[in-house]
Amino acid sequence: MESYRFLMNQHVGMPSIPLVKKGDRINRGQIIAGKTPGAMGSNIHSSINGRVLWITDKYIEIEKECDANTYEYVKLKGKTPLELVEEAGIVGLGGAGFPTYMKLQRPFKQGGTVIINAAECEPILTHNILMIEKKAEEVIRGIHIVMEMVNAEYGIIAMKRKHKKAIEALKKCISDNKIQIYLLPDMYPMGEERAVIRQVENVTLNIDQLPAAANAIVINAETIYRIYEAVDKKKPLIDKDITVAGKLRDNLIQVFEDVPIGTRVGSLIEKAGGCYPEYGEIIMGGPFTGKRIPVDFPVIKTTGGIIVTETFLKGPDKIGLLVCACGADEKRLKQIAKDMTSKVVGVEYCKQAQKTKKGYKCENPGICPGQVEKVMALKKTGAKAVLISNCSDCTNTVMSCAPKLKLPVYHCTDGALRAVNHKLIRKLNIS
Repeated sequence: MESYRFLMNQHVGMPSIPLVKKGDRINRGQIIAGKTPGAMGSNIHSSINGRVLWITDKYIEIEKECDANTYEYVKLKGKTPLELVEEAGIVGLGGAGFPTYMKLQRPFKQGGTVIINAAECEPILTHNILMIEKKAEEVIRGIHIVMEMVNAEYGIIAMKRKHKKAIEALKKCISDNKIQIYLLPDMYPMGEERAVIRQVENVTLNIDQLPAAANAIVINAETIYRIYEAVDKKKPLIDKDITVAGKLRDNLIQVFEDVPIGTRVGSLIEKAGGCYPEYGEIIMGGPFTGKRIPVDFPVIKTTGGIIVTETFLKGPDKIGLLVCACGADEKRLKQIAKDMTSKVVGVEYCKQAQKTKKGYKCENPGICPGQVEKVMALKKTGAKAVLISNCSDCTNTVMSCAPKLKLPVYHCTDGALRAVNHKLIRKLNIS
């Protein structure tokens, strides 16, 4: 029998508290863990019918029953849209995991814009755009629900102009001028929340400011669809759309819709045809900000991608790291350097990377002031190459100087992009 594991911390805030006991019979959609009273958190529901095998402070494991009622679920009981969103356990599905009810509990006093982040920012990931193409009507319904909840004057769908099929699908479903489509440039990190605000509202937020400072709320595209499900179908957040890609035996990039949360990553890779025995790593998320995971790790609420990367290229004996706040962090770059058999002799941070309590944030995502000084500093440490995690514009500035200093450039996304035969992040044309 197959078992599913539900992590107690799938969101920003306090871990959830188990509400079931070992041996309990569980129905799909049943709440199995609740948010800590008085604290920021999220409810967790079972995505399967089964029986509780194990309970720890880290997870609840449920053995799945073999039955035909795969798509039925225990319906939510909330009366108002806000109650339903909170009860459903909906969080930001773009990766941040911020509890959505907290964004929606303070209506705008005047005006206000709900911005749908449909940038599909990370390379390779395609599940958000496919969802819009197939479920545009439901997406628009979700926007109307949220606009009414927060008393917003406008709804704006921000997406890259290259996604023509999704744009046309949305246009067919938009019936009034209160909802509009805003076309974003094709660059990374155009989906970063403050970058979207800068483009749509022409407001550059400080690293400690929230979208509310621009009289806006930003919600990920799949999140808005799951809000529609919670309000109109009384469905809790139990399924997730996921891009599975990389060194797969079948198609290199596949999208699986409504994957039950708690599914083992390995079984999802097997469903995609399985991967080749030799690969670099498995990352959960996108090529820029994804995290390395073991094959038995479970799908969580914020899982957007599972990528099996190409094997690592052998690097030079000495390498320097240039860390960008918009990409892989220092720890991740050191992992990659080790797999390249390279010794890290220097670490520099992008000029705009500002330290925060939880890491680093970019002062102005996607607009680079130049990296010559940082690259030269790494050269002085004895580095024979540089490994970077920079965004599109930052990478362009690195490529304007590193080759002149005879420093080869490696990028944190190389293994993932090579695995699907995509162009590497180097000198790019931004449109």
